[in-house]
Amino acid sequence: MADPSSYRPQPGQVPDSPGVYRFRDEHRRVIYVGKAKSLRQRLANYFQDIAGLHPRTATMVTTAASVEWTVVSTEVEALQLEYSWIKEYDPRFNVKYRDDKSYPSLAVTMNEEYPRVQVMRGPKKKGVRYFGPYAHAWAIRETVDLMLRAFPVRTCSAGVFKRSAQIGRPCLLGYIGKCSAPCVGRVTPEEHRELAEDFCDFMAGRTGTYLTRLEARMHEAAEEMEYEKAARLRDDMGALRRAMEKNAVVLADATDADLVAVAEDELEAAVQIFHVRGGRVRGQRGWVTDKVEAVDTAGLVEHALQQLYGEETGEAVPKEVLVPALPEDAPALGQWLAARRGSQVSLRIPQRGDKKALMETVHRNAQQALALHKTKRAADLTTRSRALEEIAEALGLDSAPLRIECFDISHLQGDDVVASMVVFEDGLARKGEYRRFQIKTFAGQDDVRSMHEVVSRRFRRYLREKLKTGEWSPEDAAADAADAADAADTAEGIDGAGRAQDDGRPKRFAYPPQLVVVDGGRPQVAAAQRALEELGIDDVAVCGLAKRLEEVWLPGEDDPVVLPRTSEGLYLLQRVRDEAHRFAIQYQRSKRGKRLKAGPLDEVPGLGETRKQALVKHFGSVKKLRQATIDQICEVPGIGRKTAETVAAALARAVPAAPAVNTATGEIMEEETPAPAGTSSERGTDR
Repeated sequence: MADPSSYRPQPGQVPDSPGVYRFRDEHRRVIYVGKAKSLRQRLANYFQDIAGLHPRTATMVTTAASVEWTVVSTEVEALQLEYSWIKEYDPRFNVKYRDDKSYPSLAVTMNEEYPRVQVMRGPKKKGVRYFGPYAHAWAIRETVDLMLRAFPVRTCSAGVFKRSAQIGRPCLLGYIGKCSAPCVGRVTPEEHRELAEDFCDFMAGRTGTYLTRLEARMHEAAEEMEYEKAARLRDDMGALRRAMEKNAVVLADATDADLVAVAEDELEAAVQIFHVRGGRVRGQRGWVTDKVEAVDTAGLVEHALQQLYGEETGEAVPKEVLVPALPEDAPALGQWLAARRGSQVSLRIPQRGDKKALMETVHRNAQQALALHKTKRAADLTTRSRALEEIAEALGLDSAPLRIECFDISHLQGDDVVASMVVFEDGLARKGEYRRFQIKTFAGQDDVRSMHEVVSRRFRRYLREKLKTGEWSPEDAAADAADAADAADTAEGIDGAGRAQDDGRPKRFAYPPQLVVVDGGRPQVAAAQRALEELGIDDVAVCGLAKRLEEVWLPGEDDPVVLPRTSEGLYLLQRVRDEAHRFAIQYQRSKRGKRLKAGPLDEVPGLGETRKQALVKHFGSVKKLRQATIDQICEVPGIGRKTAETVAAALARAVPAAPAVNTATGEIMEEETPAPAGTSSERGTDR
């Protein structure tokens, strides 16, 4: 635990200007990022008597070992830089909201020639219009189904669209009038894009104008005695009105606004956001966070707005943002929102009327979300804690293994040998820290040797990170059995003066596990233990989980540890082992698939995918390309004489396989089918 006075800046050293500051720990990892109107006044608050600080702030300043700052010209710049650094460094003492679920949105892919309406989750893509998010995917599909009658926009996948275009026949939606069938040319790309734009306008809340226009067209058709057309327009209007009824009017003045409410206690906080467009609730989402820093409601609101709009631009930022409390830097936050929208944004607390009543509804949703989260977390946390305690007791560990890493080896009859490493923290998978390895030191099938290599490589990287941060010195390696190559590998990333080149970002292998689990029995466990001993690591426990009887093997033990079948600890070990197995098989299949698809053109240096496609397209197949002369190859656009000579030489070296034979007739078949780019047109050839 550090003494804050040991790294306190000298009087007058901190400027009295707006800026952003970073606290780092003794290993140079950034642990907290903050901003201030006056750096001098804000930083002075951290270096008062520890007894007078909030407990969370006191923990942060005693964990830190240094502080640094960056001066900016305005508070808006400080706000933007703070958001960027929190995203980049992921500081452990900053509030970070996490979605309580992955909310689906209604997306219109305006970046395609024929825009498609679909349900999308995950990060937003450029050129795609999003509406929502919605609580359930089925709610999106119901809305889309009603609106397709009036806006018959494409909803099919690329494969279905291409297939319909090839056979000249639309899918079922094209026959029942819920798709304009651009795949078979019923409408032009321009007409289909206009339909998609009308769909987007309607979803954005501009409903009155469109319904008025439809009604006028209906009356006009009736006057001209085109009764079928008038009836169709009448049905379209009915479908759109039913779609609108699914989103009740909550603000009569057709307001575009986002309402943000917060429910909190001493340890956690829940945020709920209602997206109101055209006076109707178009989407809802929620976040939950641990209060790891001393923050009030206004601070929680500020963090929520940064996360909500940090990656948004244009109309995704509404004209009004209604909040329960104004942040300290509300004017600067308002300017930042206005810059992201491109026009003025009103940030305020609703005082009366419909908006205040709706804010109370949003707050009730936040309270319910926090209560539900606590109920789930209590149940999950109890189970996970019991599982970790059972593992610690069964393996004789001093404490519960909060970080578990599991390794598995995968291959197919000795080919494409790979390994996986999965990470579980507090009994939960940390997929962002999964790693995969290719076996490099030998060829063939040897699970024990592969396990030794992978564990050695993982912990050699760990020692490298310790060397960078000064937690481990080269003198310590004298007691290790690591060879000279390991020492050279470990020294990477250190400059001539021996200083760590550390930028504060989280490192891939910086944190050691308390427990290493290997998929296998006594031989694999012995190999993993030997790898740790060779590197001088003696504070990481090792065990193996054998599939046959789900026995737990420990290093140097003749008999396994048998956990009860109903044990939560065994269930957790099985989940960890199965996840490592899944991840390894996924990587092995990926490698094998790429190898099987490889062709002779892949061996040509400097020949990219585009020119490979051009060659195969020009000649029709790799077989015909092999028969071509250098001058004929030079006729392909983008292929010079030197490249043509290289291609011809590579194809000459490749040995073609025996011709394919029709097993029914005994006939030798010529292969004339054009080959995909980068692959051979002959089955099993040109590897």
